[in-house]
This record gives sequence, structure tokens and C-alpha cells, in this order.
Amino acid sequence: MTMIPLKNKEGIARMREACAIAAAVLDSLKPLVRPGITTQDLEEAGRDLIARHGARSACYGYQHGSRRYPAHTCISVNDEVVHGIPSFRRVLRDGDIVSLDIVVWYNGYVGDNAYTMPVGTISPELEKLLRISREALDLGIRQATVGNHIGDISQAIQRHVEDAGFSVVRDMVGHGVGVAMHEPPEVANFGRKGTGPKIKPGMTLAIEPMVNLGGYKTKTLSDGWTVVSADGSPSAHFEHTVLTTEQGPEILTLPPAAQVSR
Repeated sequence: MTMIPLKNKEGIARMREACAIAAAVLDSLKPLVRPGITTQDLEEAGRDLIARHGARSACYGYQHGSRRYPAHTCISVNDEVVHGIPSFRRVLRDGDIVSLDIVVWYNGYVGDNAYTMPVGTISPELEKLLRISREALDLGIRQATVGNHIGDISQAIQRHVEDAGFSVVRDMVGHGVGVAMHEPPEVANFGRKGTGPKIKPGMTLAIEPMVNLGGYKTKTLSDGWTVVSADGSPSAHFEHTVLTTEQGPEILTLPPAAQVSR
């Protein structure tokens, strides 16, 4: 059985720092989203914000097979589920949705979070997609309590999404995060209650529902990175890094304003 890393006091302190930076960068990018801006404009702003915080992108140069990811942020538009590569050719239009995924290294630890934004005015159907996806994340986080199982998180997400008539992506999952971007355990967005590893204090989990308006199947484009819904339907992606404690789950990637008001 694969060992799941448990963070000690020092590791948790460093995770809090890395996650606070990831959250601050993501929060600063949100107001820049508007019709007419390119995804490369957002990429360059994200790159500069990460550097300003003294961190570095965990995405840039990330290796998968023989390919290295060429950007500092992942920016996915409409039917792009995850890993969209920014480009000056990709201009955001009124009615689009765009997912901003920010992952940073800081002081040896990784912070990971994502958020899907409306561009201008979106349809009621897309508004519902974003709302249900965000609610699914919140419900999944509530299940990240000591003594529960990873499958409890998975089932809570799947049930909420499918009850609303949408589908959860199955080809990609959430994951542990810490000294590496991807650590055990896998945190699927579908599954059965009471299955999977038991949740213990000191786990740090990237919980990230990826929700398609249509079917759950995906495909990868010829760039080797961009994952899209197979049927071309829009997709939403929300993610927080969560610490499991005896007092309940603690969201490490709350935006700065939310941390102040907590």
C-alpha cells in the first residue's frame, strides 16, 4: 500500500505559506478576466505575480512523458477541462467561461488552487454549471474529516453534480499535495462512501471537481496537454488545497480577504 505523507508542524507551516501565495495570485488574476483579454495576457500577469511573491510556478517545465508544460499558469476556456496552454491567439469573448489554475512552489512546498470565471454575461445554463461545481467542491471539503474515507469526498462530489444533471470527469482526479505537486492519495470526483484510504490528521489534499455540462468523457489535444470534453460541452474546474485536522478540514487556499474575515 502506498504511504500517504502526513505533514508535521513545520511542513504545515510551509504549506500554509505556499498556499497563501497561490491563493493571492489567483485572487489577483480574477479581476483581469474580461472580454477582449487574451489568455497569454493572463499568463504574463500570473507569471509576474508569482515572481513578486518570491515563488515559482510548479507548472512551468512540469514533465509528462517527453513533454514539458510551456507556461506558468493553466488557463482553460469553455470546453477545455484542464491544462489549457495560454496564447495570444485565444481572446476571451463575452459569454465564455475560463478556468484559472495556479500552482506555486515556495520554500520547498506546493500550493494548488483553481477557479472558473464567467467572462462578461454568461447563459443561465453556464451559471448553473459554475454554481453546482463550486457547491460540489464545498461538499467534498466537508467530508475531508478525520475518520472518514477518501471515497466519502468522492461520493459527495459525484452525487451533487449528477443530481444537477451534469457529469464529473473521470480521467483526472484530485490528489495529495506537499513537497511534490502530486502525492498520494488520489482523490477521485466519483466513488463510493466508505472506500479508499482513511483520512488522518496532517494530510494535505487538492480537492478539485472537474465538471462537464455534457458527458464525462475527455480527450487530449495534439499539443499533448490541453484536455477537452469529448463532446465539446463546457467544463468547470474548482480547487482548494485542504489540510485535515482533528478540528475538521482547513482550507489553505482561501483568498486573502476570506482569511482576514474568517
